[in-house]
Amino acid sequence: MENSKAMRTWLDDFKLSHPLVIAGPCSAETEEQVLKIAHELKDSDVSIYRAGIWKPRTRPGGFEGVGAIGLKWLQKAKAETGLLMSTEVANATHVKLALEHDIDVLWIGARTTVNPFAVQEIADALENTDKIVLVKNPVNPDLALWIGGVERLYNAGIKKLGVIHRGFSTYEKTKYRNIPEWQIAIELQSRFPDLPLICDPSHITGKRDMIQEVSQQALDLNYDGLIVETHIDPDNAWSDSAQQVTPTVLKGIFADLKVKKMTSEEDDFNNEMAKLRANIDIADSKILEILGNRMKVADQIGALKKAKNVAVLQNKRWNEILGKMILEGEQKGLSEEFVLKLFKAIHQESISHQEKVING
Repeated sequence: MENSKAMRTWLDDFKLSHPLVIAGPCSAETEEQVLKIAHELKDSDVSIYRAGIWKPRTRPGGFEGVGAIGLKWLQKAKAETGLLMSTEVANATHVKLALEHDIDVLWIGARTTVNPFAVQEIADALENTDKIVLVKNPVNPDLALWIGGVERLYNAGIKKLGVIHRGFSTYEKTKYRNIPEWQIAIELQSRFPDLPLICDPSHITGKRDMIQEVSQQALDLNYDGLIVETHIDPDNAWSDSAQQVTPTVLKGIFADLKVKKMTSEEDDFNNEMAKLRANIDIADSKILEILGNRMKVADQIGALKKAKNVAVLQNKRWNEILGKMILEGEQKGLSEEFVLKLFKAIHQESISHQEKVING
């Protein structure tokens, strides 16, 4: 994406002294609900009001949104509060209706981002418009697919672009609804530093009591904004009730969040940081050296298994290692989630080494 710096201009136009805040209900349910929430948010840090009009559900039979009538409610909310309005679009028809109702910000959901045909249809429908368009990460952890969605829109002449990190689905049970996989968003940020990056703690956590924690993590990682689902009566919301907060709670969350400086010009900070980073570099080199030696042992194990016609995968041994490492990791202050990821990656590399020896 050439001249990608143009993508940040729309964010700079807000002239914010704090992160961009997008908030509102998961779903527009009634005109009264939409307007009441909007009025409670208008005198807060919120710049953009969000509400789902069309709600793609995993299985049929659930509430799938009020449809186009909800766009009129958003128009009214905009007229009464001055907030910009945003909603999710999943096809060209949604785009057409959103444009007709002067919706300011459109986002492409995780289920749509996985489908290049759908993203291209939306890009064609939006060609050369001046709307702000945000692309949520795909359901699966695929950075190329996420970037591809942004590129399709950029190639259609849409320059007011940004991305929303809402976490990734996993079959593993974790404390998150959608595991963050922060490193994927960080990689996207490093490749396209001028592409605004917004965190969706509601969908990452699936639990309202974790929203502050994840929001602070995002700000610590230099995210540009947050999109938080907000409802006047979360427990009785028609969709995703567990992850929504009241406007009052939202204001409390933002009052407690700490926005960090990018760096410090103080000499003592820079000198101490240089020392600590040097120690990190040394530790990283040692880690790679240890891993390299471990894989040499894996090669020897592969040769022995080949000589004795023994299967590569030994589940009993693997489970013993995993259990032991989780316990040792806890003693060293490492989370179970991290240890699992680390040793699964090491185990996979070890298996690959053994397979190469056996099949070589």
